[in-house]
Amino acid sequence: MIGYRAGEDEPIVGDPIGAEGLAADLRHEMIPYTPEELIAIAEREYAWCEARMIEASRELGYGDDWRAALEYVKTLHRAPGDQPQMIRELADEALAFVTERDLITVPPLADEIWRIEMMSPERQKVSPFFLGGEVIQVSFPTDGMEHEYKLMSMRGNNEHFSRATVHHELIPGHHLQGFMTSRFNSHRGAFSTPFWGEGWALYWEMLLWDLGFPSTPEDRIGMLFWRMHRTARIIFSLSFHLERMTPQEAIDFLVERVGHERANAEAEVRRSFNGSYSPLYQVAYMIGGLQFRSLHEQLVQSGEMTNRAFHDAILRGGRMPVEMVRARLLDEAPPKDFESEWHFEGDPLRRITSEESASPGPTSRRQTP
Repeated sequence: MIGYRAGEDEPIVGDPIGAEGLAADLRHEMIPYTPEELIAIAEREYAWCEARMIEASRELGYGDDWRAALEYVKTLHRAPGDQPQMIRELADEALAFVTERDLITVPPLADEIWRIEMMSPERQKVSPFFLGGEVIQVSFPTDGMEHEYKLMSMRGNNEHFSRATVHHELIPGHHLQGFMTSRFNSHRGAFSTPFWGEGWALYWEMLLWDLGFPSTPEDRIGMLFWRMHRTARIIFSLSFHLERMTPQEAIDFLVERVGHERANAEAEVRRSFNGSYSPLYQVAYMIGGLQFRSLHEQLVQSGEMTNRAFHDAILRGGRMPVEMVRARLLDEAPPKDFESEWHFEGDPLRRITSEESASPGPTSRRQTP
């Protein structure tokens, strides 16, 4: 690459696909919303997160300055070398939580075969947090990193941030997904979509929040940081592809709106735009999670299915667009001339306008996320 020398950080070079490209990709993913509507959903979710952040900040004695509370939580990290043991502890905690409440079937073998790898400094420049599946890949300082980057790696992967990440990557998240879909309806892997893959893991972050998994204000701040991050992904990735935001502006956005360490924000933006992920991949986390949550409200909260039956049916059905999961669970075959019409979040532009007029603050939103 011209102007890029060996040993330097990879430059962030993206290729915006524009409004027409986004519209085509959204139709393909069966998402019947415009980019502007998705950004409105993200802004609404961010407002909810910020209100909860302020509540947790007050509990910790920082008043309404939730960024100060976030900075405090970042200091609560393990010592270098202790991160793998923490991962094991957090994995066991999440497994116990979901099994004791009979939320999902976890085959004993699924808990036995996952393992840990530590990421290299080079890999952390693209993936500053965790990656998951049967192997959970963990970011933390190595002896070859500059001291500044060691500190940012430790702060960005502190215990309370990680508590919201381990179950996303292992059980009931990506590892359990892979374990089950390799054994049930594996042929549907041809229809895999990040709205199903990442949406499932993000949905569990929402459900565990609802069920009281974060028991302390520090834990709530850790989970809220990630939830804010997923709203920010929608905003900066769509804005970039609409040519309304540059990569540098996206980095600044993550630092200022979410509270990222700058090196971690740079890695996140580099990962988003270096071509290894589809343009809608970063959108898929939160939006896919909201799809699953809407389906949970329809089938579980109504009493038609138990949590365990609902979650098992999704994993055993295989990978597919979430609207097709809905059609399968409702036993409603789509017509031959099918076009996506499932507005799982209603009209987000009208909803956010009415909420803003009803109350000057974000706490007017529903209390259950």
